[in-house]
Amino acid sequence: MALLLDLTPLRSAPAYRRLWLGLSVSNLGTQLTVTAVGLQVYQITGSTFSVGVLGICALVPLVVLGLYGGALVDVYDRRKVALIASIGLWVVSGLLALQAWFHLDSVAVLYGLVALQSAGFAVNNPARSAIIPRLVPNDLLPAANVLQTVSWNIAFVVGPLIGAFLVAGGDFGLAYTVDVVLFSAALWALWRLPDLPPVDTGTPDEPGKRGIASVLEGLRYLATRKNVRMTFVVDLTAMILAMPRVLLPAVGVLWLGGGATTTGELSAAFAVGAVLAGLLSGGLVKVRRQGRVIVGSIVVFGLAVAGFGAVLLGVGRTSPAQVLVPGLLVAFVLLALAGGADAVSAVFRQTILQAATPDAMRGRLQGVFIVVVAGGPRLGDLVLGTAADRFGEAWAALGGGLLCVAVLVAVVAVQRRFWDYDAHDPQP
Repeated sequence: MALLLDLTPLRSAPAYRRLWLGLSVSNLGTQLTVTAVGLQVYQITGSTFSVGVLGICALVPLVVLGLYGGALVDVYDRRKVALIASIGLWVVSGLLALQAWFHLDSVAVLYGLVALQSAGFAVNNPARSAIIPRLVPNDLLPAANVLQTVSWNIAFVVGPLIGAFLVAGGDFGLAYTVDVVLFSAALWALWRLPDLPPVDTGTPDEPGKRGIASVLEGLRYLATRKNVRMTFVVDLTAMILAMPRVLLPAVGVLWLGGGATTTGELSAAFAVGAVLAGLLSGGLVKVRRQGRVIVGSIVVFGLAVAGFGAVLLGVGRTSPAQVLVPGLLVAFVLLALAGGADAVSAVFRQTILQAATPDAMRGRLQGVFIVVVAGGPRLGDLVLGTAADRFGEAWAALGGGLLCVAVLVAVVAVQRRFWDYDAHDPQP
């Protein structure tokens, strides 16, 4: 039984259990809406580029406000910050439903609502993440973060399916209205939490600040904390050099056949691998040397992506009229392995960030975490997309995966302390 998902946080911490249940339900609605918005923009414009602009509308507020949102979390009661931000997100979901029911058919309105939604997430996500260490002890943080990862990835797989089904069976208004109902679960969970005021007002050596000064204080703190800083460095190494998602549309057409269907299956492989890794994580959450687990996971991630590139080289760029089933199966397994490895890395990076950071700084560093998680894969799209244009998708994946491993080894060799990080004595 030690192999299976550790449910101890759900059994021993009622407040965490309610939060997890509420967020799991609301995450389904969030992913449902992401799919519905993309489908609606495409229906209005018939332009894939217009759908792509949604990503920019979501990314810019998240990056710009992510750091400031984390600073708010360190100054005010975290429950209240998360609750107010969630109410704002619930209102935006309601506005999405209204524009659909009234058939406004305005891309500008959709872009604006997506930007507002992303701004709400920039405050809400750091608050939610900073709340968890206040609800469970440090020794249960890995198990709690696995549970969060599993529920998010299930939502990532199931939410779009529900969204597409509702849009096909009814209309966009129905899909967005379901999101409004599902998101209410998050409001319930946050309302039931106890008050969570800041434990401290700042670092031991410097009084707390607000606004931009608070953000800068958090960045200065991060600059002095090597292990915490390394969680961001190793993640950026993997995401910038080896995240292959930008390659998948071309792979479905030029390499494996099947077009959009193959692209969707390969995209889903990441979430499938992440869910499986979570379900089989029971023994892993007890590991003390968490830095080594992160390094090992990213090595597996890089090698799996490189293997994916090797599979593409093996089948050749032949623009097949039919799906090359053997190649697709091997590619799916390798990308699922990459998704599982990335999920394990994410769990322990989040755990180190939570355990090795004083409560007064958790919000601000969670803000940095949000910026890194949002920005890293986008930079990876640029890097691997450029490499694919010059060398082809197969060599971009193969070279990117191997380069990821090489750079990771070099970085960890310079910062040996991260390799020796001990969960029983969390040092920042």
